Amino acid sequence: MQIIKKIQILEITIAIILVLIGASMRLISHPPNFTPIAAIALFAGVYLSKRTALILPVLAMVISDIFIGHYEISLMTVVYGSFLFYVLLGFWLKKNKKWYTIGGSAILGAVLFFLITNFAVWVFTPWYVKTFAGLIQCYFMALPFFKNTLLGDLFYVSVFFGIYELVRIWVRAWVRERLSNPYFIKI
Repeated sequence: MQIIKKIQILEITIAIILVLIGASMRLISHPPNFTPIAAIALFAGVYLSKRTALILPVLAMVISDIFIGHYEISLMTVVYGSFLFYVLLGFWLKKNKKWYTIGGSAILGAVLFFLITNFAVWVFTPWYVKTFAGLIQCYFMALPFFKNTLLGDLFYVSVFFGIYELVRIWVRAWVRERLSNPYFIKI
């Protein structure tokens, strides 16, 4: 029972840290769409409980949008929902975790985010004519944002997954060393 409590505390701590990182990184100057929200969603889907994973990216967005400002509610809903696709990819990735599936999931998530959110821009804003040519123009105009999304997702996914795996290796080695030391006092 004690170990379950410690795991829950660790998960809550990780979740709070990720929300703070996600929200704060959206508030500092950065290239458009080069933020850690998608990487946080993917990471949470792999390492945290389903409930926590589904809440994290939305919470980070809500907190930062309080300071950044809100926009069209229909677009916000689609953007927030699109980050949940990353969480779903993370759920799949949990059982298929290899370096190439992690990278592939980041790329697939960025492509889906680009397709879904820009379709919503075309549908919900007056910026583009409601024809196939208008949809193509919308996607074409969004390509610089897609580049930043893709690069940001790959960067932050590498950082989050890399740091987590390095810490996990370090902790296992530390525990192994302590357990094999005959002078280590076991409580």
